[in-house]
Amino acid sequence: MINGVNADAISELRAKVRCLLEQPDTPSKARIATVSVAFQGVSPIRWLANYPQEARIYWSGRDYGMEVAAIGEADCQYSPSAVDLKALRSGLGPMFSGCEHGIRYYGGIRFDLRLPYEAQWGSFGAWRFVLPRFEVRKDPKGTILRCNVVLPDDRAQMSLILDQIDALRVPAQGTEQFPQPIRHSFCPDFRKWESIVGWVLRAVHHSPLDKIVLARETAVDFSAPLEPVTILQQLQSSSPGCFHFLFEPIPGMAFLGASPERLFRREGRSVESEAVAGTRPRGASDLEDERMIDELFGSAKEQREHEFVRISLQEEIAQLAAHVTMDVQPSIMRLASEIHLVSRLRAILRQEYTSLDVLEALHPSPAVGGYPSNLALDVIREREPLDRGWYAGPVGWIGVNEAEFAAGIRSGLVSGSMIRLYSGAGIVRGSTPSDEWAEIGHKIGGLARVLGLYTYPVQADFQYA
Repeated sequence: MINGVNADAISELRAKVRCLLEQPDTPSKARIATVSVAFQGVSPIRWLANYPQEARIYWSGRDYGMEVAAIGEADCQYSPSAVDLKALRSGLGPMFSGCEHGIRYYGGIRFDLRLPYEAQWGSFGAWRFVLPRFEVRKDPKGTILRCNVVLPDDRAQMSLILDQIDALRVPAQGTEQFPQPIRHSFCPDFRKWESIVGWVLRAVHHSPLDKIVLARETAVDFSAPLEPVTILQQLQSSSPGCFHFLFEPIPGMAFLGASPERLFRREGRSVESEAVAGTRPRGASDLEDERMIDELFGSAKEQREHEFVRISLQEEIAQLAAHVTMDVQPSIMRLASEIHLVSRLRAILRQEYTSLDVLEALHPSPAVGGYPSNLALDVIREREPLDRGWYAGPVGWIGVNEAEFAAGIRSGLVSGSMIRLYSGAGIVRGSTPSDEWAEIGHKIGGLARVLGLYTYPVQADFQYA
């Protein structure tokens, strides 16, 4: 081992990649090829921390035991300002044609493609999906190091790719130091929040709107630049049972989070999804947890909020599926700090539909937008004073006849020495501005604790009391 990296594995990878790239060119369209070697004893997220000057990606599934860390780009499907996914379809289609099972593009999509983005989201674009140059994948079968190449184009840069493999031998060391928070501010602040929620409640009472999810941004400045992987490592250990993700297209600019909510998972024609809505904090004991669960099941407000998500999920999937089943009654999802109502759906996708069709059908769900979706989006565009960017958008990966996406919630955007924390709350009949404000604060509690916001005195540009 050299600094935690298996030198023999890297030598083997270099030899295999060189052999692949030295094969004679054959006139053909672009295709993806991959080389893998065993990489036992390496933690993907710790490996990722060694490369702070690279474009980085991290993904771990919630319940399938797969963990992926990646650096560099073999291919990138990116659009700065698309209003739909047509270009993504046309870009991924040829790349997936004829490629082997297991090839994955990792990335995400803006919550709302039709709104212009603010500067902090510029490197993420409307959507961005990356085929990494190097991946460390860990699953119950073991850990591997992969190198992805695009042929025939990558033959022309064989020397560069081999140099990149050599650079894996002695990685630069990432920093573990965590700076101190110094100030924070809310957008909207509480007075503006009261006004927006009041307007939404009137709309819910006097229009076809049933639910609108409103978001809040909490911007926190620190005394020095933040290391995104260090944040994610600590968040991962404090938030089991979640999808953990990091997308860092340029060093120091990263979207990361711990989402409890699966948008969908696809394997062949099988699709799994779920409705997650209705929230209570965990109690200090099992007895208090049971009281919170009783409150959830007994609350007309929480049941309404959950039912809108259930209805929409069934309606959207039914248009694409040959067969759909859904839990008759919601059950309980227990997380480290919260309890949610959840209803799980399983479907068999009709042959003609793809993962991107499922993605377009399910986003935005009423869990992150509202119900009916189109009306709720109009209100969010008009009333919400922030750019959600990738917050509440789909994040995950897509491959040949397989995909997995989570809702990009309980998340934050790192920009140098600032992080913007995002969370939202569903406004339905029975909601109050103060209760929903408190719920948002609780939902970002995991990130807030990791960042030391409850440990250090922090100057607030606005403080709600």
